Amino acid sequence: MPRQPMIVGRPVLVVVDFQKGTDDDVTADEFGMDVMAGGSARIARAEQILAAAREAAIPVIFFQEVHRPSGIDFGRELDGAEGVHCVDGHPSTELVESLRPRPDEFHIVKRRYSGFIGTELEILLRALKAETLILIGGLTDVCVHYTFADAHQRDFYVRVIGDCVGGSSLASHTAALDAMEYLQAGAVLSTDQIIDAFGDLGPSSNTRTHLEAAL
Repeated sequence: MPRQPMIVGRPVLVVVDFQKGTDDDVTADEFGMDVMAGGSARIARAEQILAAAREAAIPVIFFQEVHRPSGIDFGRELDGAEGVHCVDGHPSTELVESLRPRPDEFHIVKRRYSGFIGTELEILLRALKAETLILIGGLTDVCVHYTFADAHQRDFYVRVIGDCVGGSSLASHTAALDAMEYLQAGAVLSTDQIIDAFGDLGPSSNTRTHLEAAL
């Protein structure tokens, strides 16, 4: 199968769980799970990507994993290596302040790793006529990977920005990127590549018009 273009049709930027617990200043004990080093640098890259997407009038969807304090909606998430995490009201659960939606953008709270499980994501993507999803955030081997795989099985083109996602460990991060590249050749891109691609798109009147209609 030939490698597909970097961006096919209408792109949407998907910001996956850039929550305060993923910053370098927060410990694994505070957040409830291990996150590989470099969180502050990933946040800085995400800010650049978000600014470029907004400049090009690309729709942006922000995800935030949140669980009720009672723990009723954790399901099987605590059966493995993860501790209690992303509890509603805890400071580490809040979105990073510089990576929050504007009034014309979209914010989805999820209870599971994949952004497609139990959310309005697919309805929203169809309304936006999205074809290519660009994923940034974390964790590479958990929420990013599972959202990528579910998007792939729904026939979206999916790209993941390899230096703007972080895993539970470097080894798990690398393995997850390899798994995503296996599903779609050319899926793993860099921050510089996607910013250049957004710049080539420029402010699109068609994208703007469709986004305004969807609101």
